Amino acid sequence: MEKLTIGRITMTWLNGGITHLDGGAMFGVVPKPLWMKKYPCNDQNQIPLRTDPILLQVDGKNILIESGIGKGKLNEKQKRNFGVTEESDLENRLALLSLTPEDIDLVLMTHLHFDHASGLTKWEGDTLVPTFPRARIITSAVEWAEMKEPNIRSRNTYWKENWEAIVEQVDTFAEQLEVVSGVTMIHTGGHSDGHAIIIITSEGETAVHLGDLMPTHAHQNPLWVMAYDDYPMTSIFAKQKWLAYGMENDAWFTFYHDAYYRAVRWNDEFQIIESIKRQ
Repeated sequence: MEKLTIGRITMTWLNGGITHLDGGAMFGVVPKPLWMKKYPCNDQNQIPLRTDPILLQVDGKNILIESGIGKGKLNEKQKRNFGVTEESDLENRLALLSLTPEDIDLVLMTHLHFDHASGLTKWEGDTLVPTFPRARIITSAVEWAEMKEPNIRSRNTYWKENWEAIVEQVDTFAEQLEVVSGVTMIHTGGHSDGHAIIIITSEGETAVHLGDLMPTHAHQNPLWVMAYDDYPMTSIFAKQKWLAYGMENDAWFTFYHDAYYRAVRWNDEFQIIESIKRQ
């Protein structure tokens, strides 16, 4: 499992499963000859997208960023449509770190689309129960409201199966929340109305987790936003702002979806100067 240390904070990538989605949808209006040089596709125009939660360990707390696609949460039609070739193996990965789902204290959700939130619940017989029974689950108030009452577009990704069992565990915030010392969630909107990013700082070091504002390293151009974004101009402005912040602070940029890189550092010309590759 790949790791990154930011000061006193350790980040470890787990296995949350993989999807294969249409490259054109993932890169929006960007022409295929441009994006495929940075992120190749298969013969069906699909690109591989991990859904791997990141475990943060800081001050005795075990914190997850996102929850993966779960195991047994998608039916065969959904697996086919979303190109799922591997489901979550979260419990086994936690076990390798001498942890169980009961040891997770907090789950930080940048947003609650199915590919981020399906791992929040699991089946026990015919009943859905919380995957992380002790954890507080944190998301923006706007995101939580839409999760429970999706609109005609978002109802295809906000599923009651992913929220009804964990309703008593959820805490929300408005604009910004320091979850623990050095770990801050900030509401940005863009990809979804309630989308948030996570800034991690410790001992002079910084990591920026832009969630689905920058799902892969190939989305570094602020104009390269997804057709899945509900508010693309908001995504562009937010990505401009937080990319600049990260560059000014010599930050690592970390990824949930990238099939090739876990984290990168760029120079001023956006050339990769340091990286952690997925093994």
